[in-house]
Amino acid sequence: MSTDDSSRDAEPRKSELRQWGESLVVAVIIVLIVRSLLFDLFRIPTPSMEENLLVGDYLAVSKLHYGPRTPVSLGIPLTSIHLPGVTFPYHRLPGFAEVQRGDPIVFNYPPDDEPIDRKVHYVKRVIGMPGDTLSVQGKLVHINGASLPLGRGMQQYWTVTKSDARYQIPRGRMEEMGISEVRRTDRAETVRVLATPQGARQIRERSWVRSIEPYVLNSDEYGELMYPSGQGYTPDNYGPVHIPQKGETVELTAQNWDLYRPVITRYEGHAARQMTDSTFAIDGARTTTYTFRQDYFFAMGDNRDNSQDSRFWGFVPMDHVVGKAVLTYFSWDHEAWLPRFGRIMRPIADDEVFREQPVVDQRPDAQTAGLPRADSSSPVQPPVAAGPPSRREARRGTP
Repeated sequence: MSTDDSSRDAEPRKSELRQWGESLVVAVIIVLIVRSLLFDLFRIPTPSMEENLLVGDYLAVSKLHYGPRTPVSLGIPLTSIHLPGVTFPYHRLPGFAEVQRGDPIVFNYPPDDEPIDRKVHYVKRVIGMPGDTLSVQGKLVHINGASLPLGRGMQQYWTVTKSDARYQIPRGRMEEMGISEVRRTDRAETVRVLATPQGARQIRERSWVRSIEPYVLNSDEYGELMYPSGQGYTPDNYGPVHIPQKGETVELTAQNWDLYRPVITRYEGHAARQMTDSTFAIDGARTTTYTFRQDYFFAMGDNRDNSQDSRFWGFVPMDHVVGKAVLTYFSWDHEAWLPRFGRIMRPIADDEVFREQPVVDQRPDAQTAGLPRADSSSPVQPPVAAGPPSRREARRGTP
């Protein structure tokens, strides 16, 4: 036997178990790098984004679009477990796109008290951009005074008045028409339907339909639930509110203090208090103005009446944005216990949902579904008439 053969025999051989262990460690490292810097995976557990995103959809979220966010806390990746009191400055690596109106974004739920990257994940659609003034008037969103009707695949409640209470749409046809739900009212000839604008147009085409109009929720019960509270806002009549923009200086007043104080203290990290109706203290220094350090967005759900969104808890800071939802890579129908094969590897619409002309006039004084208006463009989300909105909107997961 040669010396070379002897030395080769003397080399310790890795056991099969050790080889598997090393392969597993490498695989975990690769997954962590991919999910931390490139893409992450989430599951939709609530209907706040229907009909565009369904319960049981599994999303691929790109962190490359807006740039990957470096860790803010120290802990176990992909979990909520972290070392309390240890945080790092926020930093975002360069991306290749800016957040646009209509983008479906995944973000950390702003009001949570955990470090930014350990907060619960939500998915909503960007409706208001930094620097915009947004309002909801009779259920119709307005941006800087211009109307923004529901886009493709969005839905809300509509009031349908029939010529005869016995007429109804066959249940098998409702899904094809874009109708998710039908509710009775105290009038036999009137029902309330949850439908997309396209569905509302098809309902109007029925000869026995006298009128169809948006169902506008008017209730004093929502005053303390909205953001900011105590303003008399409802989900269907909201604002106007001005959305903060990075570098923008606003004059602080008694009227806007409740709107901006949570932003200044919670997201910009300052101590702030009101001293008089016209003077305020930021970190102990008296001032009448404030300059914002980052951009903020107003996010809403595509299922406008069944969504907890910025109308309830306020703006989405840029440092809370995780990424852009770009693909439904899998979908599971929990009622049928079958995959939704038509939704597998399906791209998620972004601002294109607003590019088509709206099909229904959404003005609160409209008595019937009308023709598209030339000045209309289109989250997004309907009035909360189906009960309290759910809190957990997007959850990590794999199929």
